[in-house]
Amino acid sequence: MNKDNKDIIGTDIDNWKNTDLNFSEFKNLNDEILSQINLIHQGGGPVAIQKQHNKKRMTCRERIKYLIDSGEIFFEIGTFAAFDMYKEYGNIASAGIVTGIGKINNQECMVIANDATVKAGAYFEITLKKTLRAQEIAIQNEIPIIYLVDSAGVFLPLQDHVFPDENHFGKIFYNNAKISAKGLTQIACVMGPCVAGGAYLPVMCDKYIIVDGASMFLAGPALVKAAIGQEIDQDTLGGANTHSAISGIADYNEKDDISGIDRIRTILKNINLPESNLFPNTDYESPLFKSSDLNYLFNPNQHSVYDMKEIISRIVDGSVFSEFKKDYGKTIICGNASISGYKIGIIANQKLILKNNEGQMQLGGVVYSDSADKAARFVMNCNQDNLPILFIHDVNGFMVGKDAEWGGIAKDGAKLVNAVSNSTVPKISLIVGGSYGAGNYAMSGRSFNSHFLFTWPSAKIAVMGAEQAAKTLTSIKTAKMSNLSDEKRDEIFNEIKSSYDKQSDARYAAARLWSDEIIFPNETRNKLSYALSVISNIKNIEKPNYGVLQV
Repeated sequence: MNKDNKDIIGTDIDNWKNTDLNFSEFKNLNDEILSQINLIHQGGGPVAIQKQHNKKRMTCRERIKYLIDSGEIFFEIGTFAAFDMYKEYGNIASAGIVTGIGKINNQECMVIANDATVKAGAYFEITLKKTLRAQEIAIQNEIPIIYLVDSAGVFLPLQDHVFPDENHFGKIFYNNAKISAKGLTQIACVMGPCVAGGAYLPVMCDKYIIVDGASMFLAGPALVKAAIGQEIDQDTLGGANTHSAISGIADYNEKDDISGIDRIRTILKNINLPESNLFPNTDYESPLFKSSDLNYLFNPNQHSVYDMKEIISRIVDGSVFSEFKKDYGKTIICGNASISGYKIGIIANQKLILKNNEGQMQLGGVVYSDSADKAARFVMNCNQDNLPILFIHDVNGFMVGKDAEWGGIAKDGAKLVNAVSNSTVPKISLIVGGSYGAGNYAMSGRSFNSHFLFTWPSAKIAVMGAEQAAKTLTSIKTAKMSNLSDEKRDEIFNEIKSSYDKQSDARYAAARLWSDEIIFPNETRNKLSYALSVISNIKNIEKPNYGVLQV
């Protein structure tokens, strides 16, 4: 590495302020989330796990571990799905379904596995949402899907939440058909119950495996008797032998979970899957600074002023970042870099307090007209150059006030939103701090079809910050109250702020799948590297059409 390279960025951690306090706050938050992840990984708990083992079945996480190549990671998506939701029905760990990407025979595949230890693998609304998101990621990145089926079907007390609407249960089967039409491989292995409408899923896959002791039917024995008066046992109605030897629906009948998973690996081995060189990775150097430094950069519980380039310098190859329009629109940083050899464009919110070329103060994390204009142009450049874009969020929103409005902030903001909306290259969003209001849209939030959206534990996602929201709502709520004491006003304010703080939390967002996964600061580079490896499966990209742009 040429140490004199003018594009090298970053400074040593010894130059930073408040590192001890920042680390302490981050450590407490990281430890709390890690403890919650460990609990989530236990699924329905020890008793439910033992019950699964008593049936001579593996748990879904045991199945996944055996399925993916030895020594490879499982890149989980949606760990916190349903977190702190459905309390009246108990703990619905990971929404009762585990999804993520792992290498099978060195091919990245999306794995969707029902967790039978959680409500017998029943589908809640959030379970469906998580399944659909996993299918969407597979479609976007053109990777095979493996379904490990072990589910009792719809959670009947909430059937109206999962059945008739556009993105309810039927959308899974709609996607099955569309995915097949795209030529993406789908393999289903039925390893337990597969009932009612859910029975269509394995049948609509390219390859269908059923394991002894598993069953699949549109209606179970009790419903068959009620509907047509026929008495029949479960295994005769829809067991493995029935569907492999009589109906002929199943392509393979295997004796147990291990054999079923081995069959999946064999099937994938015998398929010629298309390769892509659209986003090749090349030789690369590690960053000049340690990723662990990122736990010291800012306080996750406070609005902080810091240099976003310190984050970038610890995730990009060689800490080399070629900045675009460096002296213009300074509150958004744009530039070119690579991560693990994958070339990318980066758009990130600068958190320093700056001055523009006219000497006017500009607040870090705020999108001004000049920064919106610059970022829009850079998005277009990345599309022209076939470069994936990484958006790093710590954004308060767009600038407000007379000067901003007269200067055309709405026009420039619309230009950026248009460019992001119509961008066709893969997008990855990483929210490290706040992602508020329209700033979330400009930085490719959930609505803008990012291929992956990650958050740090410190992330906050809301229409505005808790402090501002609480002040606004307190003023509205107390406007017509007479003789209001300061204590009562403070009580109202604190109650509203507490509610907003909870709703802004990274776990609240992850529970509702507004993000794909919470990742820790020190693992950011590795997670982004894996995401880019998945993206490299894409075979071609359409050129964008931006429609009408405000100029």
